[in-house]
Amino acid sequence: MTLLRRASSHYQATARPSPRRGALSGTETCDVCVVGGGIAGCSTALHLAERGYRVVLLEEHRIGWGASGRSGGQALAGTAAGQAELERLIGRDDARAVWDISVEGLELIRALIARHGIACDWVSGQMQVAITPRHDAELRALLETHRQYGYAGARYLSRGEVRAVLATRRYIAGLYDPSGGHLHPLNYTLGLAAAAESRGARIFERTRALDFADDAEVRVRTASGTVLCRHLALCGNASLGATAPPLRSKIMAVGSCVVATAPLDAARAHRLITNDAAVSDLNWVLDYFRLTADHRLLFGGRVTYSGFDPSRIAATTRRRLLAVFPQLGDVEIEHAWGGYLDITANRAPHFGRLAPNVYFLQGFSGHGIALAGIAGKLLAEAVAGHAERFDVFARIPHADFPGGPLLRRPALVLAMLYYRLRDLLG
Repeated sequence: MTLLRRASSHYQATARPSPRRGALSGTETCDVCVVGGGIAGCSTALHLAERGYRVVLLEEHRIGWGASGRSGGQALAGTAAGQAELERLIGRDDARAVWDISVEGLELIRALIARHGIACDWVSGQMQVAITPRHDAELRALLETHRQYGYAGARYLSRGEVRAVLATRRYIAGLYDPSGGHLHPLNYTLGLAAAAESRGARIFERTRALDFADDAEVRVRTASGTVLCRHLALCGNASLGATAPPLRSKIMAVGSCVVATAPLDAARAHRLITNDAAVSDLNWVLDYFRLTADHRLLFGGRVTYSGFDPSRIAATTRRRLLAVFPQLGDVEIEHAWGGYLDITANRAPHFGRLAPNVYFLQGFSGHGIALAGIAGKLLAEAVAGHAERFDVFARIPHADFPGGPLLRRPALVLAMLYYRLRDLLG
């Protein structure tokens, strides 16, 4: 059996047609310059354009090139930090506000898809599953948080109920949320960009924002031009790098790997996940999986620090896949890819300002499908003078990753090894 048929992303292979946009040349003037063409940047551009602002968006590669077009495509409420940690950091009222905004983020996905006719294979339903008794206790605590916050709909699943839905014996409990779901993240991002352009936003691809100066107006410099603007929105996340040095110490780029199997027949695919939900476990180095619209199993996880060799991704991720679904031993891996996501030290999202008119969004820590979209709406509100909801997130404190530029990644590797050991010990 061939281990890997195609060294490419399933999303790239099934992407909707998208125009190739030119690079910036010369000087452009606008109200707001947005840096980054992922979900956060495209949502920001769309919501600003809908408010009547003149918007220029700069993307170093192509729209959806980064984490937004490579992820597992799962949308769920909350943040990676968890509500207990947020309550400790910013108090119960603000933590509740963050939760409510994240729930609104799920509603926003469905609204944007419907309003702009975005064909991105949205499917409702997301499950978090427990491997150990500690995970089970975490699920029960999360359900209690739902109750306290008045969030109805999520349902606890016993071992038997989980095994009736998933064709695996790996999990002992689950929490099913019908408001979550999954989608084709690249097509969703491309749809947001097209919607922003339809409202008048101008998008330049293959244009990296090298740096910026905040004087009477903001001047954003690129290799072949300049953008002059009243406001700047930095949405480059893990790819922003030297464009905004003060932000670099607050996030770490971590590589995650994903595979997609060859297509299964519809009945066999349905037997794997009978409710067609997106699924993720509660390990620190988690596994996540779902079915695609063409009946493949898409399976991701495994943190990497050494690049993305597709053959190695296929081999190592396939072993994880077979630990969950050993009955797929005869199924080939057709696509294998990876990408970097940005995490913060406390795994809470990091929003704020570098100057009164320079905003940033980063640190989604694996929850970007829902959070990045609503973050763009909050940033547009803040530019328009209604910053109350944006400032709830801006109040979350964030420490630098330890170790400085040379030692911070080795320190993170050691931390991840600790959490991986904790996962193995239960």
